[in-house]
Amino acid sequence: MGTGNTVGADSLRWYRSETEAHVAGPTLLWLHGGGFFRGSPAQPEAHDVARVLAARGVTVVTAAYRLAPVPGIGHLRRGRAERERFRRPLDDVLVALRRTATESPEGVVIGGASAGACLAAAATLHAIDDGAVPTGAVFAYGFFHATHPRSGDPAHRSRGHRRITHAPWALDVANRNHAGSRQALADRYAFPGGHDLAGFPPTLLVHAERDTMRTSGDRLAAELSAAGADVERHVLPGSAHAFLNRPGSPAFTAGTALIAEWMQRRPRAG
Repeated sequence: MGTGNTVGADSLRWYRSETEAHVAGPTLLWLHGGGFFRGSPAQPEAHDVARVLAARGVTVVTAAYRLAPVPGIGHLRRGRAERERFRRPLDDVLVALRRTATESPEGVVIGGASAGACLAAAATLHAIDDGAVPTGAVFAYGFFHATHPRSGDPAHRSRGHRRITHAPWALDVANRNHAGSRQALADRYAFPGGHDLAGFPPTLLVHAERDTMRTSGDRLAAELSAAGADVERHVLPGSAHAFLNRPGSPAFTAGTALIAEWMQRRPRAG
């Protein structure tokens, strides 16, 4: 399926094992990252992850969602739609989640990388409120808080060009761009971190070690545990943000293996 302006249920791409390796279990609905303003299901972080997981017996679905304008170029407009811009991609993900569920009798796990992880967490909260809790959630190097938590450990900070592009102040700008307004930043469906996470399903978090966003992921893991969720957390040594966009790298191989093994331990729905 094409991406372009096609989003939600119309953008679904299914990846299934072509061998006898398929292990019965839930479907993984997987969302790409890109700071909420770029990316597509065609990038390695979506396509190659899905392809590798399918080869390991996991059924995967990827989906597109509407993107925000580039920060600093797209100006906030008046009107409710722009004040709560985050609702447009979230609506697309929820449509994709419902469609995936209708074709997944053994349940659905929702997950994603970076911004896709934040959207997946928001969709999980929405599904909990709707009484349709997913089988599980998988978050890779995600960020989940409206204001990025500042870390006192320099070893956790991004390096190279990401020292600038992933500086906390720059990430905060991208967050407001996604939310649509300062007021919308506080909405739990925009950024679930710091809100009530009761009822969250079993969750796998895979963090990059040298990643400014790791602080938000670490905090979410603690918040989920405090809310009673079954949480499994891994930090891949020596890895940097977006390692799933680099197929064949040690972190890509380790990260996809962790996801596949965790998925195959999920019980069937019902």
